[in-house]
Amino acid sequence: MATALASASLLHSGFLGKDLRRGLLRVSAIRAPSVSLRASYRPAAAGAASRRQSTSAASPPTKSGMAAAATSTSAAASVAASVAAAADGASLDSIEKTLLIVGAGTLGSLVAQQWQQRYPGAKVYGQTRSDTRHEQLRSMGVFPILRDVSDEALAGGVPFVIFCAPPGGSQDYEGDVRAAAALWNGTGAFLFTSSSAVYAVTDNSFCPEGAPTVPLGSSPRVDVLLKAEGAALEAGGNVVRLVGLYTMERGAHTYWLRQGTVDLRPDHILNLISYEDAASLCVAILAARKRGRVFMGCDNHPVSRQELLEQTVRSGRFEGEFKGFTGTEGPLGKRMCNEATRTELGWEPTHKSFAHFLGLES
Repeated sequence: MATALASASLLHSGFLGKDLRRGLLRVSAIRAPSVSLRASYRPAAAGAASRRQSTSAASPPTKSGMAAAATSTSAAASVAASVAAAADGASLDSIEKTLLIVGAGTLGSLVAQQWQQRYPGAKVYGQTRSDTRHEQLRSMGVFPILRDVSDEALAGGVPFVIFCAPPGGSQDYEGDVRAAAALWNGTGAFLFTSSSAVYAVTDNSFCPEGAPTVPLGSSPRVDVLLKAEGAALEAGGNVVRLVGLYTMERGAHTYWLRQGTVDLRPDHILNLISYEDAASLCVAILAARKRGRVFMGCDNHPVSRQELLEQTVRSGRFEGEFKGFTGTEGPLGKRMCNEATRTELGWEPTHKSFAHFLGLES
């Protein structure tokens, strides 16, 4: 039965390339040795097919084009091998728990690990912009796929998809989210990881999940996030707005400690959540198979910048001398609270505060 599943998957598979004009996926037919691949696609807009047709017929292939095609074919064959390996011996239950992670960086990698722990045998694909971390992903049991060479079997057959890629470097972030949503088959869940920066609260007041967001057009940076959120919700997916993420070695605490003196106001309120807890929240949302919901990821223990650095130094875990914050201007921030998220999902963070993470509180 496993062989039949693998054969069926490959028979209906092709490879997706990035449509750089619209940020959507374009499919091109590619043949790998001894594997039959069939390409199909959903047009991004009326006339898209005719534009592709006229472009492909405009001129004969050049040497550079042939080289690119050869490279693409090689990459496609590699992905085909990954798909075959993933399908071989897979149970129906593990196939139904297949997860695609778009942007398999720090957060995405932790989501992969926790998903595999929760669903042993589940197949996890990690879509990345480059192959820099592919060996590391393979060592974790994740099948890496470049964003411009994706197996088409994923386009209509992935029950769970999470989009973790940051907006930096993207020419069309909203389009990227729509492309990721197109890889979801609508059965499990789709999740877009956004930011608490979309909330309009800046006066140090209470900020729950339903607090007002920044009006569109007020901030180009926030507009990018809100439009991406809209794309996810429009597709029937979910959004989780995450606050400041950290590990022991990475975060605002280590960055400011290295600076020594920072020209920011010390009383600005920060909201935090560890990468591990953010990943566990993402897994909980996916597993709950929610539709069109907006969640918040925070530890419910806001701290000021000054308190954050005092706790960092007091822990004795870090080298460096922090001299202080010298700024007096700027917003006061907000006090995030995700009680509604916790109640709906039955979720709690492992680290209830930054001080708890550092071992300063029990």
